[in-house]
Amino acid sequence: MRTVLCYGDSNTYGFNPENGLRYPKDVRWTGRLQRLLGEDYVVVEEGCNGRTTVFEDPSEGWKKGIDYLRPCLNTHKPVDIVILMLGTNDLKELFAANAEDVAQGVEELVSIIRSFTSEKQGFEPKIILVSPPEIGEGVCNSAFS
Repeated sequence: MRTVLCYGDSNTYGFNPENGLRYPKDVRWTGRLQRLLGEDYVVVEEGCNGRTTVFEDPSEGWKKGIDYLRPCLNTHKPVDIVILMLGTNDLKELFAANAEDVAQGVEELVSIIRSFTSEKQGFEPKIILVSPPEIGEGVCNSAFS
């Protein structure tokens, strides 16, 4: 059995903006991935609304992705594949981050994944980086602005 760790933000969590809850498991991309991969894989959902790469939000300081990454990797080891989907929340105005800053945050997380898993499980997982989704028109008038 192979373990796929999906580490991300509200997109990985499956946040439903219409009601503030989660989409059903079979609708979330992680649930669909589990169905596609079948019984030989375990897809672990580790999504959190508002999670950043390395930035600390003063209103929700517990959502900095770098802080939970090591415990998460350790909890689910051995991890064969990590799908990392973070960066959207790094672009909040309060962080004043640009694309290079976000990329550096992702690079730091990838470095931790490689070094921590090498030490704790004896091998590095394959790492898949997923780009944040395109933000559409009307986002400035949405509940997320």
